[in-house]
Amino acid sequence: MGSALDMIISLVFGYLCGTIPFGLILTKSAGLGDIRTIGSGNIGATNVLRTGNKKVAALTLILDALKGTVPALLMGWLFGPQAAILAGLAAFFGHLFPMWLGFKGGKGVATSIGVLFGLYWPLGLIFIAVWIVMALVFRMSSLSALSASFVSPLAAYALGQFDLVLPAAIMGAAVFITHRANIARILKGEEPRIGKSKPA
Repeated sequence: MGSALDMIISLVFGYLCGTIPFGLILTKSAGLGDIRTIGSGNIGATNVLRTGNKKVAALTLILDALKGTVPALLMGWLFGPQAAILAGLAAFFGHLFPMWLGFKGGKGVATSIGVLFGLYWPLGLIFIAVWIVMALVFRMSSLSALSASFVSPLAAYALGQFDLVLPAAIMGAAVFITHRANIARILKGEEPRIGKSKPA
């Protein structure tokens, strides 16, 4: 494990990376308005897609993932695996609670994928694979994200990446919390399907 200063640097750098509101920046730059006034008001890629601009939504998804991957990789390279974990988690929570936006951020799915790729890329691939399978079967983005988040810590354990079980579980639990409204709609049978608009 690195020094206390290394860990502090990793936490601060990771958090600051995570707080970059790419969804807000990109939608405003593209002349699509303030994403916080559209749909769910969320700054993540799913809500950006509600603007109808698929390219901006895809770019938001990629950049939100990278702001988890880059801190994990860079701090891991500089200070070691524990620093990578701290930086990744800090980036994830920076996305959820960005200080620039009154601590109201996204739901964390894309950034958690990016963190998993930065810590151990097979976990990122497993997350995406589970998401795709669930999306094809149930046609619900939220259910796909919840399922993949649930599987991630189990996959880390199965692959022998025991240091990553807790970080994956923490991110998974947070994703469940940020999706509590979606969970309620799923249980009521009211969650919109992929390709269909969210009910008013």
